[in-house]
Amino acid sequence: MRVLTEILLPFTLGLGYFLLGMYAMRSGFQQLAGERMEAALRRFTKTPTHGFFTGVLSTFVLQSSSAVTVLTIGLTNAGLITFSQTVGIILGTNVGTTVTTELIALRLERLAVPMLLIGVALWLQRKHMVRCIGLIVAGFGLIFLGIDTMQVMAKPLQASATFRHLFLESSQSIWIGLLTGMIFTALIHSSSATTAITMGLMSHQIMSMETGLAVVLGANIGTCFTAVIASIGTNAASKQVAWCHTLFNLVGALLFMPFLSSLASVSAVLTDNPSMQIAHAQTIFNLVCSIAALPFANHIAALIQWGIPADGPRRV
Repeated sequence: MRVLTEILLPFTLGLGYFLLGMYAMRSGFQQLAGERMEAALRRFTKTPTHGFFTGVLSTFVLQSSSAVTVLTIGLTNAGLITFSQTVGIILGTNVGTTVTTELIALRLERLAVPMLLIGVALWLQRKHMVRCIGLIVAGFGLIFLGIDTMQVMAKPLQASATFRHLFLESSQSIWIGLLTGMIFTALIHSSSATTAITMGLMSHQIMSMETGLAVVLGANIGTCFTAVIASIGTNAASKQVAWCHTLFNLVGALLFMPFLSSLASVSAVLTDNPSMQIAHAQTIFNLVCSIAALPFANHIAALIQWGIPADGPRRV
């Protein structure tokens, strides 16, 4: 009963507020610029660099790398853009999603209720644009309210011998963290929520920075699950988009795993706030991976097309 009231209840409520806030914010942005985003994806993807910046902007506006990837799969399946045009978009979505993480790391929980009230007041107005802005503001309020609610479970978790052993004493904790972030994100379809929970645990020193970073890297892999599901039953080009996103995030995470201590050290130089360290480390990881891969976008596209050809199974 104690576990239910002290851990599961605040976690469930907090996660519910957070996901509802993400949905409200995404809905507001989509109503303001959803059709423009679809047009931009079609128009500004002629080169990998153009696609990269389009992916960054689209992910910021839609507040979901999964949403942009699924939209890209839909456009590819409809034949409006080719697979080779999508590689830059995929690289851009990973960078765009860090904007939300950096905002969450600012720890604006004290503004949660005022933002929620202001958002509701704006949403009750008649003008469409004002109502959309109200949804966005209210969404931010719900996100911070969710984070504040989930903080309640930190002290009971900190006192749990089992939890501390799992995250602090296990020699394989970074791999457990990677797997935890991957599975949890795949289940809730939000890498931002997984990262926010990790930030909360980090602020109470419940897990090491390396383990926290491993969870975030796992979240980057788990967020691809939505795209893989969306590609089922589509054409080969759409499957290429989904698996390109998945393989890129998987390879990037595995390459960075041996260097988590170095990544933690770099983020510690930038700030002494654990939550900001997680946000900055995620930004550094996604920037390095995406910018390093961008010059080879056409080669990556060719490799994926070789592995998933458009004309049936690959012949050896």
